[in-house]
Amino acid sequence: MPLVCVCSPKGGVGKTTVSANLAYALARSGSKVLVIDFDVQNALRLHFGVPISDTRGYVAQATTAVDWSQFILKADANLFVLPYGEVEEEERLAFENAITHDPHFLQRGLNTVLNYPGLVIIADFPPGPVPALKAAKNLADLHIVVMLADTASLSLLPQMENHKFLGSAMNNRLGEYYVVNQSDMRRNLSRDVSQFFEQRLGDRLLGIIHRDECVPEANASQRSIIEFSPVSAAAFDIELISKKVAAIVGVKIGDGEFYAAPNQGIN
Repeated sequence: MPLVCVCSPKGGVGKTTVSANLAYALARSGSKVLVIDFDVQNALRLHFGVPISDTRGYVAQATTAVDWSQFILKADANLFVLPYGEVEEEERLAFENAITHDPHFLQRGLNTVLNYPGLVIIADFPPGPVPALKAAKNLADLHIVVMLADTASLSLLPQMENHKFLGSAMNNRLGEYYVVNQSDMRRNLSRDVSQFFEQRLGDRLLGIIHRDECVPEANASQRSIIEFSPVSAAAFDIELISKKVAAIVGVKIGDGEFYAAPNQGIN
């Protein structure tokens, strides 16, 4: 059961879109994938066809429910989503207080899915060093940091590299890797920043996702970019990144399909 945390030091980088499309790519390749939303905006569900009127989620009952897996929604044959849900202010504050002060709160709530054989979990976090991200630090197998191909993201890279984002190393298992999103090679600045990230990060850069108008169109239709426009540049980039992630976390390729060791998927 690999747990992959997707985060960013700043907002507006397309982190949730990257999380959703990475999940689609892994599920399309044969893995059972669960995506978890830790953002109060509750937007991740919209990438998986959940109606905007559907308010279901786990946070409203997180402090009283022993097992959060009861709130999981099925999005596709291999794809499942655990939405944040619509919450009242006191419910949000209770959740954040529990996740901040109870070191075992997150593990208890996710215990069933964390121990489910063959399940890949992708967790999408709000931007910044939020309590949920800190709580997940010791549970995560891999962290993916999403940046933009702009000077604002570039200025934050030293903060990430010097472990000032969370006050210590983000991941002590498989490490932290980066994705540069919305790179526009037609613009000099974007191209230069992308090239700098490539040179600076080396193998820690999972990939660069090119700016593609198909992405917002796919989001609007509640479909993955791979389904919406499989020959687009962004779809190709996501596919390559998903294969790198699969290799890092031990989701191996066999007979043309992915499977997670041990090979016991959800029926």
